[in-house]
Amino acid sequence: MAGYKETPRQKMIAMMYLVLYALLALNVSKQVLDAFLVVNENVEDTNTSLSSKIAATYSRFETQFQLNQDKVGPFWKKARVVRNESNAMVQYLQHLKLKLVEVSERKDSSFVLSHYYFDTLVPDPFHPGEMRKTRELNLRIVPSKDRYNDVTNYMIGVGNTKKGEAYSLSDSMSNYRNNIIKIMNLPENTTKVGLMTNFRGKQRITYYNADRQKQDWENHNFYYTILAADITLVNKIISEVKMSEFDALNYLYSSITEKDYKFDHVEAKVIPYSTYVLKGNTYKAEVLVAAYDSKTKPNVRVLNGADSITNRNIGKAQLVKGKSGVVQIELPAKKEGLHKYAGIIEMINPATNQKVKYNFTGKYLMAPPSLTVAPLRMNVFYLGVENPVSITAPGFSIDQIHPRISAGKLYKKGRGWIVLLSKPVSGNKVYVTATAEINGKNILLGRSEFRVKRVPSPTAEIAGQTNGQIDKNTLLAARGIIPNMKDFLFDNYYFKVTSFTFATILNGDWVAVNIRGNVFTPEAMKIIHNSSHKQKFFFENIQAVGPDGSIRTLNPISLVIK
Repeated sequence: MAGYKETPRQKMIAMMYLVLYALLALNVSKQVLDAFLVVNENVEDTNTSLSSKIAATYSRFETQFQLNQDKVGPFWKKARVVRNESNAMVQYLQHLKLKLVEVSERKDSSFVLSHYYFDTLVPDPFHPGEMRKTRELNLRIVPSKDRYNDVTNYMIGVGNTKKGEAYSLSDSMSNYRNNIIKIMNLPENTTKVGLMTNFRGKQRITYYNADRQKQDWENHNFYYTILAADITLVNKIISEVKMSEFDALNYLYSSITEKDYKFDHVEAKVIPYSTYVLKGNTYKAEVLVAAYDSKTKPNVRVLNGADSITNRNIGKAQLVKGKSGVVQIELPAKKEGLHKYAGIIEMINPATNQKVKYNFTGKYLMAPPSLTVAPLRMNVFYLGVENPVSITAPGFSIDQIHPRISAGKLYKKGRGWIVLLSKPVSGNKVYVTATAEINGKNILLGRSEFRVKRVPSPTAEIAGQTNGQIDKNTLLAARGIIPNMKDFLFDNYYFKVTSFTFATILNGDWVAVNIRGNVFTPEAMKIIHNSSHKQKFFFENIQAVGPDGSIRTLNPISLVIK
C-alpha cells in the first residue's frame, strides 16, 4: 500500500480494519430485513392475483373450445402447452424456495414444511374455476432469513465451477422464455417477455457489482445475498413466469375472432359460483346453453341426487324459469359429502319454432365450516408477550372472519392476528372461535384449543459463562449479569435482573454483598480488581422479572479467576 515496509503489528491492524469493514458491509439491519419481507409479501399477493386472472382466461378459452373445436382447437392446443410448461416452471421455483430454506436452516424438507409452511387455496390451472390446496412459505418465521453463507454456496457453488443451482435456474428461465417467444411469434431480443438472464436474443447483458466489476446474472443476483433476498427474487421470477403465461394466453385468445364462430354444435354448460359449500348454505350455479341467444327464455328442470333426467323421474324435477338465455338454480346443502344432480334445458329453436331439450349434469361438495388457527412461532400461547397467529377459513377472506378468544385479547396487527394474555387462565387453556356472516346469518366456523404457558426462565450468564474459569479483565469488562433467552423465538422480550448476591472468600472470611439491579457495584468491582489467581466468586439468589410480570430465581453462577 505505502512506499515503506509495514511492521507485523501494522499489518495486523490493517487486516483487522478490513475485517471490520467487511462485517459492516455484510450486516443486515432490521429495517432492511423488514423491507425485504414487505416486498416479498406484496409479490406473493401479486402472484395470487395473477393466478386468478390466468385461471379465468383458461376458463373462457375452454368454453370457446367446447363451442367450436375445429376453429379454436389449434389455439387451445398451444394454450395447453403454455399451461403445462408454466406449471412445470412454477413447481421448479417453488421447490427451489424449499431447498433454499432447507440449506439455510440445515434441516430436511419434512422439518421445513411442518414448521415454516402453511396450507392455502389457489386457483387450479388444470381445472378452471376450481381451487386446489397447496403449501406456502411463511418467510417471517424462518430464523435464518438474514444469513447468506450456505445459500450462496448452494446457488453459486465453490470457486469458478459454475455448478451452483443459479446456473440451472438461468438455463430454465431462458428455455421457458424462448418457448413463450416462439408461441407469440416475437423476435428473440424482444422486451415484451421477461425472464432475461445473461442474454437478450444473441445480445449479451452485462451486470456490474458495487465496484463496477463485470458479473454474470447468477453472481449479480445470488452472490452473498441473504435468504430473504433470495426468496423475494424467486417469487419475483414466479411473477414474471405468470405474467408471461398471461400474455401468451391473451395473445392466443385474441387470435380467435368472433366472426369465425359457427355455432353448429350447442352444448349445455353448468357454471357454479363455487363447488365448496358450507353446511347450512345453498349451492348456486348458472346453467346456460353455451351458444345462447339473449332473446330466448329457457326453462330448466333439475333433480338433485340424479345421474340423468328420464321419463320416470322427470315428474320429480324442479322447474326453474330463466331469462336472457340464462337460468340460475339453487340446491340445498344440508348433508355433508359429494352431491350430484341432473337436469334438462328446454328452449325454442328459432329456426323450427320447436321445443329443444339439452341434458346436463353437475356435482358439488358440501363440507362443514372449518377454522384453522395456527401460532406462527410456538405451539402454545405465552403469558405477557404478543403471540402472532394465523387465522384462516377455506372460502373466506380475512375481512370476513370474526375471531374471538375465551380469555385475554385477540386483535389484528398488520396482515395477521395477535393473542395477548396478561395473566394466568383457568386450566391453562384458551379457546379461539370464529364466525362469518353468510347471507345475513352468523355461521360458526369452528373452535381451536391452545395451551397457555408462562415465558420460560432465561439463563443467567456473565460474559456468556455460567461456571468455570474466567480472566479477571473479562469479568471486569462484563460489569454485570445478563439473562439469556435461549431458543425463545420472540423478539423484543427479555428479563430484567432485579437483585443478586455477590460473594467470595477474603482472608479466610466469607464476604457477601447484596446488589440491586444487574450491574456490579463499585465495592464488588474493587474486590474483583484486587482478586488473586484461583479466587472463586459466587453469584447467587439471582432474581429477575419477566414480560409476564412474574419474579423468577435464576441459576447461580460460579466463576474462578484464571
